[in-house]
Amino acid sequence: MVNKIIVGSYMGMLRIFSPHANKCTEGSPADAQLLEVQLQNAIIQVEVGRFVSCSEFLHLAVLHPRKLSVYAVFGTAGNVDHGDQYQLKLIYEHNLQRTACNMTYGTFGGVTGHHSLCIQSMDGMLMFFEQDSYTFGRFLPGFLLPGPLAYNSRTDSFLTVSSARQLESYKYETLAVSADAESRQDSDLPPKAGGKRLSPDWTFVLGEQALDVSVPSFSHSSSSILVLGERNLFCFRDNGQICFMKKLEFNPSCFQPYASGTDGTTSLLLGNHTNMLLVYQDVTLKWAAQLPFVPVAVRVANFTELRGAVVSLTSDGHLLCSYMGTDPSFFSTPKVNAREVDYEQVDAEMKKLHRFIREATRTQDILPKTDAVEDLSVSSNVSSSLDKPSQALIQDMDGLPVPSVTVQVKIKALSALQSFKLSICVQPPLAVTEDQFALEPMGVGSTKVVAFSAFLNGRYPPADLTGDIIVSYSSPTELNPKGVPRVLQSRFSLPLALVCVPSSPAKNTKFKITVDTNQPPVDLSSIFREFSAKTEDKDGSSLAFQLLSGTKVTVVASKTSQRYRIQSDSFEDMWLVVKELLQRFDQHFAKLGIKDFRKSFSGSLPLQDYFLSVDHHFQLRVSAQQYQDLLSERAVQFRAIQRRLLTRFKDKTPAPLQNLDTLLEATYSQVMALAEAAEDNRALLEQAFVRLRSATHLLVLLMSLWQGLTPDQTAILEATLLPLLQDTPQLGWEESCDAAVSHLLRSCLSQSPKDQATTLAQTGGLVLGLPQDTARLKKHIALLCDRIGKGGRLTLASDANVQVPAQVQNLAAPGGVETIAEVAGDAEEMEPPQEITKFLKKKQPSKKVKKEKEKKVASTEPSGATAQEVAGGAQEAIKEAKKERKESSKGKKESRKDSSKEEAKKESKKESSSSKEKKESSKEKEGKDIGDKKVSRKSSVKVKEKTKEPEAEET
Repeated sequence: MVNKIIVGSYMGMLRIFSPHANKCTEGSPADAQLLEVQLQNAIIQVEVGRFVSCSEFLHLAVLHPRKLSVYAVFGTAGNVDHGDQYQLKLIYEHNLQRTACNMTYGTFGGVTGHHSLCIQSMDGMLMFFEQDSYTFGRFLPGFLLPGPLAYNSRTDSFLTVSSARQLESYKYETLAVSADAESRQDSDLPPKAGGKRLSPDWTFVLGEQALDVSVPSFSHSSSSILVLGERNLFCFRDNGQICFMKKLEFNPSCFQPYASGTDGTTSLLLGNHTNMLLVYQDVTLKWAAQLPFVPVAVRVANFTELRGAVVSLTSDGHLLCSYMGTDPSFFSTPKVNAREVDYEQVDAEMKKLHRFIREATRTQDILPKTDAVEDLSVSSNVSSSLDKPSQALIQDMDGLPVPSVTVQVKIKALSALQSFKLSICVQPPLAVTEDQFALEPMGVGSTKVVAFSAFLNGRYPPADLTGDIIVSYSSPTELNPKGVPRVLQSRFSLPLALVCVPSSPAKNTKFKITVDTNQPPVDLSSIFREFSAKTEDKDGSSLAFQLLSGTKVTVVASKTSQRYRIQSDSFEDMWLVVKELLQRFDQHFAKLGIKDFRKSFSGSLPLQDYFLSVDHHFQLRVSAQQYQDLLSERAVQFRAIQRRLLTRFKDKTPAPLQNLDTLLEATYSQVMALAEAAEDNRALLEQAFVRLRSATHLLVLLMSLWQGLTPDQTAILEATLLPLLQDTPQLGWEESCDAAVSHLLRSCLSQSPKDQATTLAQTGGLVLGLPQDTARLKKHIALLCDRIGKGGRLTLASDANVQVPAQVQNLAAPGGVETIAEVAGDAEEMEPPQEITKFLKKKQPSKKVKKEKEKKVASTEPSGATAQEVAGGAQEAIKEAKKERKESSKGKKESRKDSSKEEAKKESKKESSSSKEKKESSKEKEGKDIGDKKVSRKSSVKVKEKTKEPEAEET
């Protein structure tokens, strides 16, 4: 079959060409152009298909901005030398009500024998035409700008790329049965009666705008969809799964898949803006050719005596038919007079070239190979005895000496290294005598030893006794003599004796934890030998640890059962002792050769004790935010008074200061007091976060013992409850932990597959910020423990087989997924501390009260200033301070008034309904365990329980 070339221009010129092999040197024969017709309107797109029902011949569909025309091309054989003649005859046309953008055609609905047309308008409407009749039209949801349009006959669906930069697939059946679109409707509004809301069959986020979409159908075995983006080439299967993605290093202009002799692969031509035509087979570049222009369209055609020709078109109308390969040259060079060859010179040149080749092929990598032997080895050794004398900065804490321990770091170089830097990192409140070391370059086999001391530098226990050693150095190579930077990290553990000393056991404590084992009780003095020398218990059944911060932790071993009880007056202080106890149990039974040693926790999780640390940390964060707000207010007031005073001082005519200097001094005193209070609160916040980390580590350990979690599951749980290693004002622990716990509750710990599908469909969320209270976080943590206790499996692998329901796909927009249900009325208001209440700004009194107060203030001022001067100076300073915030607060006040009115109306309507709900909810039962509790939407019983908790704590 011989192909023809049809070209349409924006000037309305339609041309049809039939090229053939040209034996001439330049130019093309005149008979290559079959037809040239000037149409009245600009030509957007041309397609060839069976568009007439009563004919099996191919017809030409021409798309204009406001018209669709279908033509038939007739040829008349010539009797003279003028050759054959071709004519264009109009069969039918459709006048469009909307401006067209592009079109596609195919056997819509599985109809065989003829083709239907689909036109996409500039405002997002798909108009369907079947021969000479208009079928229906549908608006695409969420439309903004039109994109490329293609039809997939294998699945009977339409493919387009929306303004959201995602590939969308709509089935023809879905488009046909959806709501009729006579006028554009909002996608958020419900559809009209008699139809369904239009939604895509599947979507895929490309992340970039697409230039073209193609669905090749030249092979029955291939089922691929190709999308050309601005920087990438995508290939999908018919169900939306991606086959491959090729990142392009240039700006593409057009592409065209073509039939390949190799089955199972996709071959395509790709043109770019660097005048190159590239041939790809899947993601492999097979051929590259230089073109004299930038192609805007490229096709593969078969002509007479020329098969597999590449047809390319430029933006200015140049048409080029070329083929891959080269023309053989028949030119033969003339013979020249033979010259004598200097073999010595040729031999020397050959040796020189061989030397260059060996040097070039000796090493091709700039970076050193890490598969071979390492360049450096780092080992650490913690001393078994404490330093004498101690190197701690704080020598005494509550009458107890603060010890220090020496750590030696040995560095051995296995190759020549340079630019050595060694850093030591420990968690606060631990500190080291020196945390940075600059070392000299080391040769092969050289060794260096660095020593430093670690000690406690705060009046609270740390959350972790491990430290990190980070060594950065440069490894020189032949191509980079200065060296390639590399980093090596090692870890060391500090002894428990660094933060506590032996003491006498305590009997009455607030917090207790019981750990069960499957082995007979162990003599504690044999495990903790460094603490048993000074203890009063001789039978080894109890041992006490006095932390340097002041709390005491007691470990008691049962003489009749296989249990161990750890008790203390501080919940978070038990973490280090419990961790050390379990580690020494493992080491002790491993030395005895017992492999089936098991430890567990059978009691109830101490969530209420843990929540005390959460509330304390959150209260300090709220105080820090309030201090920041008050400081900003006083700073604005201070600057306003300064400007007023500066204006008075610059005035040529002296005027009274009206006690502005007194007001300036008072404001300065408030700023300094607030700054000191904020600094003290910051130190308390750092201490509270370390204690919160200790409490969280202890809770994770108890949960792993409670349910026998694997190390991977324990790591997931620890990363969920401890997403941050450091608190910052921008991102705190509460919001980060709540987001992580909520993700687990919606994904791997979800009770229904619908919630998992909702999580898979969710692509965005709210911005994390400081919450109003901790009720939501505590509820989510309790729900997490409940679902883990009921057999929930912690995993990060998403279930790829979970199908997203159609009603869930609409929730994929940011903010579309609902949050976990909350209990109404369980939010507790956080009261500011007493230190802040004296700085809080009171409500503005009325004008009469202001005048009375001004008179009182004037009477208490020195006799040198009158009441009017004091009042005038204060009023001017306050007005100047408020002037900067007047514009921003004006809009907020108006919105608050409107919202208060609406809330008053809503409350009056809900009074009757709320009374009924309270009566029903008061009948619910109380006193269930944590494992049997369920989160309900409205439960007045839980509200009463939570309101009684603060009273019990105060007593």
